[in-house]
Amino acid sequence: MVGETRRLAVIQTPFRRPLLLAAAATFAAVFGGGAATMPDGRPTPTGLEVPRWISLKSSQVRARGGPGLDYQILWEYRAAGLPVQVVAETRHWRKVCDPEGSVAWIHRSVASGRRTVFNTSARETPIRAARSETASVRARLQPHSLIGIEDCQDGWCRVRARKLSGWVAEGAVFGTQARALCDAARPAGPAPARTARPG
Repeated sequence: MVGETRRLAVIQTPFRRPLLLAAAATFAAVFGGGAATMPDGRPTPTGLEVPRWISLKSSQVRARGGPGLDYQILWEYRAAGLPVQVVAETRHWRKVCDPEGSVAWIHRSVASGRRTVFNTSARETPIRAARSETASVRARLQPHSLIGIEDCQDGWCRVRARKLSGWVAEGAVFGTQARALCDAARPAGPAPARTARPG
């Protein structure tokens, strides 16, 4: 109908569930001589930029305390397509920052170069017809939902789900930031507790 907007919930689910019991035990192309570096200045094993955005391929991705199968499983991500930011890497493992600010290692086989964004807020995010706050609203991205992203320009990101496409404000979603959101030197684990500011 004219004047009506659609509500879009591509995926609406808790994305991480800690494992309660002890559990048992992306990029495949490697570019030689790449100039990309990690935050500490070392070249990246893949030749790809760090930080960079990837998404989870599976709805069951084990988050580990270090880059290897011998490291403890900290939790399991339960949302295929969830965007995570690579903040460090080895040849086979990616150290990622998730929407909660937690850091973990995931194997490259469960990572995808397909880009998505995640609405971390408790409010709907408008998907607009053009890159403007005054453009008509085509749909609304539900809280804690994912949608595919094509590119960003001038503070706006083009998103797509099925036949719907439109623009969201770059700062309104998780998965677009150029700077590292988590410290690559921080050990894997939950996000540090936020302390209340006095006054």
